Amino acid sequence: MATTHSIPSVDLADFTSGDAGRKAAFVQQLGKAYEEVGFVAVKNHGIPDELIADLYNYVQQFFQLPFDTKHLYEIPELAGQRGYTSFGKEHAKGYEAPDLKEFFQFGQTVEDNDPIGAEYPDNVQVAEVPAFTPTFFKAYRGFEQSGKYLLQAIALFLGLDEHYFDDKIHNGNSILRAIHYPPITQEPKSAIRAEQHEDINLITLLVGASADGLQILDKQDNWVPVTSLPEQIVVNVGDMLQRLTNNRLKSTTHRVVNPPREKWNTSRYSIPFFLHPKSNMKLDSLESCITDANPLAYEPITAGEYLDERLREIGLKK
Repeated sequence: MATTHSIPSVDLADFTSGDAGRKAAFVQQLGKAYEEVGFVAVKNHGIPDELIADLYNYVQQFFQLPFDTKHLYEIPELAGQRGYTSFGKEHAKGYEAPDLKEFFQFGQTVEDNDPIGAEYPDNVQVAEVPAFTPTFFKAYRGFEQSGKYLLQAIALFLGLDEHYFDDKIHNGNSILRAIHYPPITQEPKSAIRAEQHEDINLITLLVGASADGLQILDKQDNWVPVTSLPEQIVVNVGDMLQRLTNNRLKSTTHRVVNPPREKWNTSRYSIPFFLHPKSNMKLDSLESCITDANPLAYEPITAGEYLDERLREIGLKK
């Protein structure tokens, strides 16, 4: 396996090839990468380059709108789960200082009359950038499909049925988030733009970023810079998968640091897809992941209960 800044790289085409040997090798590569690093770079992920370029283009157009216009799309009662969240509202769990970012979130669109649709608020339509919403919808579906394949591989690695996650993530509560880190205009109090944290969900798929800054904490407690290579997405384990596997697959701590001084006048954009299951999925640790050497570490909880708890911890929900 090739590595990028100590991040293993895998080829999703091996999993979808129809070749049993390539598929089995992919499952072992992916599982090993998650056990040892927690992050992996994925090529041939199925999300077209043109779609990614369009997504970044419309995201930049949105964030360049005047604050008063963006603020029209901020709906406090949605706790940041749809629409715009203004600068400095979110902080990492355990930290009081807000992260130096603003963001926009796009969620699930239920198209098959599944009753779960009643649980989800409508997505917020941006009038000033007409292509924004349809492009987000298209990208959301692309990330869902790629994430489904990756979870099928993870299921096989864990000794589960390949389709263990399929019905749990169908019409799940996933979020596509566009983040803008504005230019730094004065001496910052910290070198950190987004404080160290772990993601809440099952897995996170991150497509590119307009600038460097992402760092992961490796198993030796070193901060390692991560740069997504062209045509690859970076995928990491989140806390829900950590709970489900009783720490066999660990959620990776990561952060975003400030750029060098000569780049303070530049914005940074990032678009992660947080893959969540339906809220009723039980996150009780798998029996196969509980051993004498690795005793049960977590109380039973559902995905919905856990998300609610974490949104309160990071300041998005009161």
